Amino acid sequence: MKLLNTIFNRTTEKKSASASELRRGPARIRGRYDAAQTTNENQKHWAAADGFSADMAASPEVRKALRERSRYEVANNSYARGIVLTLANDTIGTGPRLQMLTEDACLNREIENEFSSWSQSIGLAAKLRTMRMARCQDGESFAVLADNPSVGHPVQLDLQLIEADRVTSELSFNQSDDEIDGIRLDAFGNPVSYRVLRYHPGGAALDYQQKAVIIPASSMIHVFRSDRPELHRGIPEITPALGLFAQLRRFTLAVLTAAESAANFAGILYTDAPATGEADAVEPMDLIELERNMLLTMPGGWKMSQLDPKQPATTYAEFKKEILNEIARCLNMPFNVAAGNSSGYNYSSGRLDHQTYYKAIRIDQAFTASNVLDRILQSWLLEYSMFRGDRFASLPTHQWFWDGMEHVDPYKEANAQAARLKSKTTTLAYEYARQGRDWEEELRQLAREKKVMTELGLIEIKPKPAQESFQESNT
Repeated sequence: MKLLNTIFNRTTEKKSASASELRRGPARIRGRYDAAQTTNENQKHWAAADGFSADMAASPEVRKALRERSRYEVANNSYARGIVLTLANDTIGTGPRLQMLTEDACLNREIENEFSSWSQSIGLAAKLRTMRMARCQDGESFAVLADNPSVGHPVQLDLQLIEADRVTSELSFNQSDDEIDGIRLDAFGNPVSYRVLRYHPGGAALDYQQKAVIIPASSMIHVFRSDRPELHRGIPEITPALGLFAQLRRFTLAVLTAAESAANFAGILYTDAPATGEADAVEPMDLIELERNMLLTMPGGWKMSQLDPKQPATTYAEFKKEILNEIARCLNMPFNVAAGNSSGYNYSSGRLDHQTYYKAIRIDQAFTASNVLDRILQSWLLEYSMFRGDRFASLPTHQWFWDGMEHVDPYKEANAQAARLKSKTTTLAYEYARQGRDWEEELRQLAREKKVMTELGLIEIKPKPAQESFQESNT
């Protein structure tokens, strides 16, 4: 009864409050978002907007269509191929270099040398560039850490790349709640295992049963750009530019077709006489053979004029420039890098655009180091420690070096570097790291070079002044 009285009293209070609000009149709306309004002018523009979750928006069917179109465009569009290649080359370069930072200097050099030798034996740099290209055109990249007896190194760990098409769920009407297109998750949303098809679904092998293997998450490296929370599969990074790539190719073909059509006609006959006027009969679309250095007479009432070609239009270059600038924006790439053309740039504008681009490259390199290279190093050290007889309790302190970004004016950069070192606002380690080099190895190399030059007599050893020698002997 007390519960019923409480509910009844609350209902009565709400009714009385509503009645009082009606007596006061309608409440005023003090704010409104214009973008949230649906009008006759914008309803078509927002017709495709939806409230899907991240995984539902990137459903297997959607990602399949985006992958196929992205691969087609990269394979057939020279600008698309160049942009993807440039992004991979600038991000990975010749490959990362490892520097160990433990207390044991001898162990650090040993691990660095062995890891470098192993990286070359498996082609790590080339595989990392392929993974970066796959992230751009496929949306995600997968790599399996597995043993390979063909590796020419005592550590026979290998990085086996697989395409995103092979990671998929089993065909079933009742999809599991803890699986997202081949990725099984735990209660906290962490990947537990990956279902990988033995054969590519678009390959020559016919596998109607879609046989698959389950790979634990500890042996799988899966990287993609997560643009939304709770997203477990990636979409191509050039997705916003796919339509623009198509427009660029269509416009180029349209300009070329118009120019060819104009060039196919040497001249055209026209008459000022009305349709019922007097003029000699001329067959429509009749051809008149022209000879060099000859005077021609036209049929009575007809004149001949050369066709004025209007293509290629002067706006063609401007259109390509603007659309390429828009295409490259989704990748944080400046126009001159995407187009491979800096003719319209001066020194200041080129440097300003490259600063934003290099910052994006550094962020991507840090992402690759933490999500790919650290995973590889941890597995590599686990196998390498078996040969040494000891194990690392955790991943030792280390850092990765990448190729440095070349300065447009090396003379100015050298002067600025010397000023920073002189004012103690930087260190040798930082300056060498900017160039992608290990400062300890570089200093050892300088010492070796100085020693050899001294032995060969290439460095003149100046004797100390007598006064300085006398003062040093007294002290």
